[in-house]
Amino acid sequence: MAPGFLVTGPILVHTVGNWAWLAMAALCLAAYVFGAAVRWNIAHVEPTLAAGAPPVVAAVERLSHLALSFAYFISVAYYLNLFAAFVLRSFGIADQQAIRAISSMVILAVGGFGTLRGLRGLEFLEELAVGIKLSAIGGLVAAMAFSNVAQIFAGTLELRSFPAGSGLHEIQVLLGLVILVQGFETPRFLGSGYDAAMRIRTMKYAQWSSTAIYVVFMLLMTPFFHRRLPAEGRETAIIDVLAPLGGVAAPAVILAAICPQLSAAVADTNGASGLLNDATSDRISLQMGYVLLPLSSPGPPTSSRPSPMRPRPSSSITVCRARSPHSSHIAP
Repeated sequence: MAPGFLVTGPILVHTVGNWAWLAMAALCLAAYVFGAAVRWNIAHVEPTLAAGAPPVVAAVERLSHLALSFAYFISVAYYLNLFAAFVLRSFGIADQQAIRAISSMVILAVGGFGTLRGLRGLEFLEELAVGIKLSAIGGLVAAMAFSNVAQIFAGTLELRSFPAGSGLHEIQVLLGLVILVQGFETPRFLGSGYDAAMRIRTMKYAQWSSTAIYVVFMLLMTPFFHRRLPAEGRETAIIDVLAPLGGVAAPAVILAAICPQLSAAVADTNGASGLLNDATSDRISLQMGYVLLPLSSPGPPTSSRPSPMRPRPSSSITVCRARSPHSSHIAP
């Protein structure tokens, strides 16, 4: 599951109002179409390339893999920057230098762990993060459902009216959010570890389950959105949105946010290493790719740059991402 859905919720309500759940369903449908294209590549393009593609096609494929591998490195840095932001938020800290320091240390740790333990070791770490993430999300969904049902029976459930824009900016935001829910291409580059049938099957499972979670979460979260995002909104705004759930909500939200960032960073680390291994015809091993991660990943954004989740002064939001996030690999 893509790590940005806790950030996507407030942005969607801010952009399209109470129709946020429908917009999320449309985004997931678009993501599934992209996923179908990736699955077609796994089933049909990979065998063609393995059988010997024309030199021009092979060269384009190799160059595209090299470019995408470095895009993955950028993505890893972004995820771990969010990871650090949520960790520090749990202690009431919002210092950019502290965020940079923690994210840099975690990048080194992920790269070092991958170098020592390899693909299987990183997958174990990812599966652990996914398990914690799903538990925290399940708890949040149950708490929101209980709160909404209680308010319905008490006659106090209120949906605030937020004007839904229909201009070019809103379209740009929605298109940008496709990146946050389309993160299932990693199996395309794990052919050295898994056969095509398993990668296609687990990719479908991941998209089906994540779509259900996304849409249900948006439906249950919308009543909690009582005001538009502040001019200085942060990536951690979801904690404030769900504050009415009580003191237990913040730790659950933080867990549900921290674990996806870590699992997505690990998935992209595997994807980048697999790409480098494939593009260089095994000259760069998976372990060497993990070594290159901390050397190639750019530093997280500094306070001088606008946060990608920070609204503009006009109370509209522009989402700008360097690379798509990636869901966790869900085994059957």
